[in-house]
Amino acid sequence: MAVAADEILRAPSKLETYAHVIRALVLRDMRTRFGGSHWGYAVLVLWPVAHIFVMVGVMAFRGQPSPMGDSPLLFVATGCVPALTFQYISREVMKAVSANKPLLYYPQVKIFDVMLARLIVEIVKGFTGLLIVICILASLGVNPIPVEPSMAIGAYCSAILIGVGIGAVNIGIVSFFPGWQLGYVIVTISVYLTCGIFYLPHLLPDQLYDIMKWNPMVQIVEWTRLAYEPNLGVEVDYMYVLLFGLSALSIGLLMERTLVRRLT
Repeated sequence: MAVAADEILRAPSKLETYAHVIRALVLRDMRTRFGGSHWGYAVLVLWPVAHIFVMVGVMAFRGQPSPMGDSPLLFVATGCVPALTFQYISREVMKAVSANKPLLYYPQVKIFDVMLARLIVEIVKGFTGLLIVICILASLGVNPIPVEPSMAIGAYCSAILIGVGIGAVNIGIVSFFPGWQLGYVIVTISVYLTCGIFYLPHLLPDQLYDIMKWNPMVQIVEWTRLAYEPNLGVEVDYMYVLLFGLSALSIGLLMERTLVRRLT
């Protein structure tokens, strides 16, 4: 009985306490952003899904054939999914601190904690949207399974890595220049339009293509499409993409440890 009492009265470990903090932050983030209802969550999940089908409709209206394979839907999806994954994660991670700033007055809550909670929410939301896209493709008779599944998973995870890294850097920038939240919208639009969602970048002139490949999202989109079409005729610099993401994440965490904590 004494042993049982000791176990009941045992104080939670640091890991358990941290897990409770992250869980509370995740639940709060979902309730505040999604209106506390399943419908709010469904709208935000289905928004990027609807975006993909709108882009397919634009291609169909213009009479533009698919540059890869016979399905315009699959072509647009292989470009939109990694691009939107990067865009949403980098943008929402950037807004994590400003949206949860009152919580930072509690000693148990750190800047990294709100970043991690927002990242968990975005990954779950993005993965739910991905499953919906896969189901819709299958219901329309389009095979959504890539030829190289491991390659597609690697591209998706790389988009998440770069999104987290850029989002962490953005937190540092926003901490002393709040207007960057609006300025970053222009950046994401530029990346979206130039990463090859509606065309194959490697078919452009070599001089222009060489410049575009410095954008890691161009290579991630090509990485995704190589998983579906191994004979696409492109070469992805996987090491460059991974080093870019890890470098951005390292810089962002360094800014969080030094600059952001002094300004908040």
